[in-house]
Amino acid sequence: MRLYLINPSNPLVSIVKIKENRWNRYRVWKPLSLMVLAGLTPPEWEISILDENIGVPDYPAMPRPDLVGITAFTSQANRAYELAADFRRLGVPVVMGGIHATMCVDEALERVDSVVTGEAEGVWPQLIHDARHGCLKRRYDGGLADINDVPSARHDLLAAGYACGAVQTTRGCPLNCSFCSVTAFNGTRYRQRPIPAVVREFQLIREKRVLVVDDNLIGTRPEHIARAKDLFRAMAQANLRKEWVAQTTINLADDEELLALAAKAGCRGVFIGFESPTPEGLRELGKKFNLVKGRDFRASVRRIQRHNILVVGSFIVGLDIDEPGIGKLIAEVASRYGVDSLNLLFLTPLPGTRLWDQMKSENRIALNAFPEDWKYYTLTYPVARYKHLSLDGIIQEMIACSRNFYSTPRILRRVCRNLWQRREPLISLVSNLSYRSNIRVSSQAYANFRSQVGKRYVE
Repeated sequence: MRLYLINPSNPLVSIVKIKENRWNRYRVWKPLSLMVLAGLTPPEWEISILDENIGVPDYPAMPRPDLVGITAFTSQANRAYELAADFRRLGVPVVMGGIHATMCVDEALERVDSVVTGEAEGVWPQLIHDARHGCLKRRYDGGLADINDVPSARHDLLAAGYACGAVQTTRGCPLNCSFCSVTAFNGTRYRQRPIPAVVREFQLIREKRVLVVDDNLIGTRPEHIARAKDLFRAMAQANLRKEWVAQTTINLADDEELLALAAKAGCRGVFIGFESPTPEGLRELGKKFNLVKGRDFRASVRRIQRHNILVVGSFIVGLDIDEPGIGKLIAEVASRYGVDSLNLLFLTPLPGTRLWDQMKSENRIALNAFPEDWKYYTLTYPVARYKHLSLDGIIQEMIACSRNFYSTPRILRRVCRNLWQRREPLISLVSNLSYRSNIRVSSQAYANFRSQVGKRYVE
């Protein structure tokens, strides 16, 4: 029995265009969910994991599979449906899972043979059994998996060529921000994998650099922090010789012992969602965690950096309170915070979020010809109608922010600062050059976008 597990590409996502920009190699992550499912698949199945973000295979030249499994974020849905149609024409059953299939299950069921909703680990063995015996069900509801039973991913099934490996140590997020679908998909309960299992999986990863894909590595409560410390101690004791980056909240800066242990365990960078430069914006997004009284973001960033950990700050443009000039304001605030890199995203209503429900009820979702328009839901295109910013206006705010923050003088200052402090100057340089070099590509993409969909914003 032959199984293809496919991670579809989206040609509109510039960061996966490795041939156009060599720095993008450092921003393409392995499809970990497919690697985990491969670990749950019986040995009689011959498994191929096909990641189109590295390159689209010549499918007709490949052996015909007995089953195809496709995962997809919302922005990958179009390509997922194209692949499903191609394989179904050959008589190959196709199952689709992931966050988009979960949030848009009826849409997916019209285009594939079977849909897995929620986390797939709990139902995958049954699905594989059913597929082998020709009795595949139309729908499998995975719900929330028992994370203690999640096996190590099959890191051996992907070819070399990635700059970073990937691992997951926790699932779930209690913050429940209005724009984020993580809580709807993974739940509010913060679930942790057993520490020995995490350490063993780190040892299986061939790459020196690793992305920890947790939505919030350290959690928010004292017991979460205690567990994170135990994990870092175990990683350091195992002498993994890995350098890793992770997503976390700003409370990482509040505990010096936690920071020291993270650095000792190999942490070299963290991605922190600041989201908005104003308290009003944070309240609008439901990011109450960042509204702790007396929080000095600049001081918090500095405390993290003193442990030789780089900080990438993420912000969102397009909030109801955002007015012309917000792009420059975000760049100035991010520079004042002292973050090493800035990631700016358009406010995007994703299915399953409170933001989606709100904007849909207000008729503010401009690109709503589905499934065709899903390809624009990458967080890097403006797909909604924004209160104080026109289509051209919000695009200009995005470009202005990037050009301001990634100006040559500011890049040089950041890199020199990191060089002086011996804090990963090469990684800082690569990151900044990657973002800067994509400004030109993004500007052309926005021009094409306006010409294709601009009229629909005023309908």
